[in-house]
Amino acid sequence: MRFAISNGPVFADGQMLDGHAVVVAEGRIEAIVPAGDLDPAVDTVDLAGAMLVPGFIDVQVNGGGGALFNDDPSVETLRTIAAAHHRFGTTALLPTLISDSIPKIREAVQAVDAAIAAGVPGIAGIHIEGPFLNVERKGTHDPKAIRTLDDEGFDAITGLSCGKTLVTLAPEVTDEKRMDQLRQSGVIVAAGHTDATFAQMEKAFAAGVSGVTHLFNAMSQITPREPGVVGAALANPQCWCGIIVDGFHVDPVALRLAIKAKGGLDRFLLVSDAMPPVGHDRKDFELNGETIFASGGVCRRADGTLAGADLDMASAVRNASTLLDLTIGDAIRLATQNPAQFIGLDAEMGRISPGLRANLVALDDQRRVLRTWIDGKEIFDGGR
Repeated sequence: MRFAISNGPVFADGQMLDGHAVVVAEGRIEAIVPAGDLDPAVDTVDLAGAMLVPGFIDVQVNGGGGALFNDDPSVETLRTIAAAHHRFGTTALLPTLISDSIPKIREAVQAVDAAIAAGVPGIAGIHIEGPFLNVERKGTHDPKAIRTLDDEGFDAITGLSCGKTLVTLAPEVTDEKRMDQLRQSGVIVAAGHTDATFAQMEKAFAAGVSGVTHLFNAMSQITPREPGVVGAALANPQCWCGIIVDGFHVDPVALRLAIKAKGGLDRFLLVSDAMPPVGHDRKDFELNGETIFASGGVCRRADGTLAGADLDMASAVRNASTLLDLTIGDAIRLATQNPAQFIGLDAEMGRISPGLRANLVALDDQRRVLRTWIDGKEIFDGGR
């Protein structure tokens, strides 16, 4: 199957191209050519002025479409979650399991393997967020599920046959040898829900931790005599920082300061931390036996504690542009190229470039999603 997408600006390899077309063949980007050079015989999709950008990559998706991954780790649940996020331009995601039992982790890993084998569009692996966390920084995670990482846990979180595995853990309650074993097993390790000191984080980086999960949230902060996890993440030039840009989780001023402290955008990536209300009319759901309410764009427990987010990636991109004073190109980069690099998929996706998978999104002038393609197949058309 070969076709072209034309008649709109194309955000290709970090620059906006006018008057160009993207040629897609066999699910990949074949070429980017001046629109006037297109073969008239090639079928062409008319963007009608919409902007063509790389598909968004979200490494932290708890739910969507009314479904929570923890409730039913199955292929059908993953279909529902992925389809909800396709509407918002997400073409690759890591379904995220919130702290749960070892049997539930195994079930979730098996579901992701089965979903990838079945060709469920957009499933790129799994994010296991907990239960190897610090109970003092549990947030909305179930304290009864939190435990240390032992052989049983290690076997469970390294069981994925295909796709990427990201694990969020608290370094101060995890043996450094274990973190190194995870790295050697190909697992991407992030620190989160942690009260680690700066010194403990430095050891964790050496042992295999490569990023932090939702910077500023559920971690030790910068203080005059202890820089904590936040200070360690900003001081280490190699540390990736996931950020939730919804205006609730972190004040935009703090995020702008973090970007300046780190010297730019190279190691930041947008995440949604999405919960079931994303892409669904119902705005309440159950988590650990408690009802969570989504209102005004934020999910909270009855006591006011944040419980994930009512955020999609298209909104995160718009928010990054307006709240963080970024160009739309830089905001898109935080949702595409950077997360692809973080999870080691940048040779396959994250940019519009010849040879990469044709994971593409058309945005209108308000940066809302009009159409979404995965591997050259249109999976969402907002005009239908």
